[in-house]
Amino acid sequence: MSKKLTLAALVTRHLEQAPESCALIVGGRRISYGELDQMGRAAAAWLHEQGIGHGDRAAVWLVNRPEWLALMLGLSRLGAVLVAVNTRYRTAELQHILSASSARMLIMQPGFRKIDFQLLLEELEPATVPDLEKIAVLDAALDHDAQMPQLAGCSTRPFPDLEAFDAPDLEDNSSEQDLAMLFTTSGTTKLPKLVMHTQRSLATHADSVARAFRFDQPGAGLLAPLPFCGTFGLVPVMTALAAGIPIAVMETFDGEPAVELIQKHRLTHIFGSDEMYWKILAAMPEEARFDSLRMCGFASFQTGAEELARAADARGMPLAGVYGSSEVQALFSVQAVDGDRQERCKGGGFRADPEAQLRVRDVESGELLEPEQSGVLEIQAAGNFAGYFNNPEATAEAVDNEGYFTTGDIGYLRRDSSFVYQTRAGDAIRLGGFLVNPAEIEDMLRDCPGIAEAQVIGADVDGKSACVAFVISGPGIDIDAEGVRAWLRNVIAPFKVPARVWFLDAFPVTESANGTKIQRAKLRAMALERDSNTNP
Repeated sequence: MSKKLTLAALVTRHLEQAPESCALIVGGRRISYGELDQMGRAAAAWLHEQGIGHGDRAAVWLVNRPEWLALMLGLSRLGAVLVAVNTRYRTAELQHILSASSARMLIMQPGFRKIDFQLLLEELEPATVPDLEKIAVLDAALDHDAQMPQLAGCSTRPFPDLEAFDAPDLEDNSSEQDLAMLFTTSGTTKLPKLVMHTQRSLATHADSVARAFRFDQPGAGLLAPLPFCGTFGLVPVMTALAAGIPIAVMETFDGEPAVELIQKHRLTHIFGSDEMYWKILAAMPEEARFDSLRMCGFASFQTGAEELARAADARGMPLAGVYGSSEVQALFSVQAVDGDRQERCKGGGFRADPEAQLRVRDVESGELLEPEQSGVLEIQAAGNFAGYFNNPEATAEAVDNEGYFTTGDIGYLRRDSSFVYQTRAGDAIRLGGFLVNPAEIEDMLRDCPGIAEAQVIGADVDGKSACVAFVISGPGIDIDAEGVRAWLRNVIAPFKVPARVWFLDAFPVTESANGTKIQRAKLRAMALERDSNTNP
């Protein structure tokens, strides 16, 4: 019998044979696949009572927790769409996502650690989100004195305890072709685009990754430390659900708890950034080794990947480079875990879906290239996105008439059918595990009082992947570097705030028949020189 390729079916497929098997490990609690399925059904029933139906968008603005996944399953059963909102977004970004997606409902929590979600919501302009009708708040019953968030034109209600919610079961009438998820990705303007995925593209990709990344082998278990709101955090979780293995959920990543979870539950899979792995290594007791880990995927965000892999190998963490994006989904490919260290530290690798097509096109001539020749990577796969939501122009620019997505990444094919990712064709920067177009930050900087022009580039600052800004001041307002950074903290996510801000009288440029072009390579050299002379 063929498997139904929807998100809800990732869980229901396990219920006949193993309903009591562990799906989630959250703190000291274990939630079975049967219990997670019931939470998803309860979420579907409650959402249906709130008027959410087929094709409607509901924005989920939560940290990693069981309710996030229950909402994903519930919306899937309704044929509705989950709009994944980054918990580190600030008001301008939240406003854009809600407006661009035409979300009818926002599901949020009052706060988390230093994040005051309610305050950010209060700063939102109601007129910019005319489709938003309802706000549902988790944990509202835990603090009886707390005021529920208010937004003109919207009603507010507490989100129910899904495990205690008594509601009639709803038949799953979802279709594999239904739109299921909107991720965000950097665009050419200051704010993100919305990447559409169908039930089928998500579920098909999860099944492919489960086989290729060895999720389906006995004893497998996943550590989930990355935000579910991003493809790099969610795809491993969807894959684990497809394979029917336990997932140890971390609300937010920290080194010591990660080590404890891996050791206690003998987890086998983990995916994250270079910085995350360094923190795990630093948190490990001296001379300790992991003996359960089988695959540790990393995206090689920073320099020094071989040094990291060498240190990780010594502690029983088999690192391998992976590749992906919101459009083709995370874990599109992985390097051979048992391969040469230098080669497996590179992004790219073997495709999770053996039917996926990948080709390389010359940047200048547009001709297709043979193996070992570098050019722009183009991908056609069952897991590819369905386009950019309400943005046919951007979709037509990114996807050709054969269905190939132009990634904007530079790489080359190997002769063994694997490939190597080298760099972005443009200048996108990996920040906090997310790919960010510097134009987003540059446009925000130009809005800062006292700044006339800005250029943002990626750099290693204190051994971490970060961005730095070169700015030209405007007339009439006196502002310094820390003033610029303080202003930005109020308008964009913290991980996008430049680690350094330097003032210039003019940017280095090259004159040509087509006009002037910023010499970004020279800016990178200047950043390296200036940072070496900067006391953090």
